[in-house]
Amino acid sequence: MATKIRLQRFGRKGYAFYQVVVADSRAPRDGKFIERIGSYNPNTNPATIDLNFERALYWLQVGAQPTDTARNILSKEGVLMKKHLMGGVKKGAFTTEDADVRFEKWTANKESAILSVKSKLSDASKSDLASRLEAEKLVNKTKAEALAAKRFVAPPVVEAPVVVEAPVVEAAAEVVAEVAVVEEAPVVVEEVVVEAPVAVEAVAEVAEAPVVVEEVVAEAAPVAEEVAPEAPAAVETPATKEAPAAE
Repeated sequence: MATKIRLQRFGRKGYAFYQVVVADSRAPRDGKFIERIGSYNPNTNPATIDLNFERALYWLQVGAQPTDTARNILSKEGVLMKKHLMGGVKKGAFTTEDADVRFEKWTANKESAILSVKSKLSDASKSDLASRLEAEKLVNKTKAEALAAKRFVAPPVVEAPVVVEAPVVEAAAEVVAEVAVVEEAPVVVEEVVVEAPVAVEAVAEVAEAPVVVEEVVAEAAPVAEEVAPEAPAAVETPATKEAPAAE
């Protein structure tokens, strides 16, 4: 029976991961399998591979044929390298100890390469994160400046009517105060008018004085009558003399 080492798909749409299985070459991709020897997750960077090294080497030695993707996975994990060294031992090219030393050296180089790739990816991720943070800060600063400018320009337009209306209110208050003063003025005049009758009463008292004067005149009348006959004689004589001169 021809066997193949292939990948069996699992996961949801957009996030697929695979199981590394040994199955009959006539079985469908996601059908029955003989043995599961590992898993492969390409969604991480670098991809995550979990492989049973000994069982994978065994199936290769008994003739299982890997698919292209499965071959790449086995190559990265060193299964193909180990199979190659085991073939050299069988041919007598070198001993088993030499094969183990060579494989350990290859594993060390592979691990250092993987660490180098991971460090580069980490540095790139950090730099990308820093650049994105700086870009976000710049965008936020631009938005803040635009918002500050908008807030700085907008308030004068809104507050302008308040500044204009304030004097009007004060002027109205002054006019009201003036009207109040004008309205209060008649009260003062009324007080004067009310006090005026007091003066009139005084005049009335003076008006009563003629009563006394009349009494005096009545007593003095006989004396005036006695003097009166002599006065007209002195006055009439000049009047007759001056009349011809005027003609």
